[in-house]
Amino acid sequence: MKLIFLGSSFSIVWYMRYHKIVRRTYNKDQDTFRHYILILPCLLLALVINERFTFREVMWAFSLYLEAVAILPQLVLLQRTRNIDNLTGQYVFLLGAYRALYILNWIYRYFTEPHFIHWITWISGLVQTLLYADFFYYYFQSWKNNQKLNLPA
Repeated sequence: MKLIFLGSSFSIVWYMRYHKIVRRTYNKDQDTFRHYILILPCLLLALVINERFTFREVMWAFSLYLEAVAILPQLVLLQRTRNIDNLTGQYVFLLGAYRALYILNWIYRYFTEPHFIHWITWISGLVQTLLYADFFYYYFQSWKNNQKLNLPA
């Protein structure tokens, strides 16, 4: 699953940057979220809250914290433009559903595997899923009412 996730993520980035039709849909004027402000807090949190203070563990915690908030620039852009095409809406929904299914897996493993406790993973995954909650609400409302997906300003 990780290889499929990474492969599809790299292909999406390639399409956005190099595909002649897809790259024209990028609007630099709307994409003003300063994503670098997410990196330092995640790194500091990883230095403070980790399972062991080793390079590998700190980097693992950093990746979890950064993954939890990495969707924020996309959600802010979608809310700013309010014009969400079907493909983008489906993509963001599936990203959130992917994380929500992870939570179900963690619950199952907690009850079936002894000593399965991973607080850092659980909390960062829950934060990430909560960031999607607002989008999920409007996604399901548009689906239920058979309308185009629109987010409030």
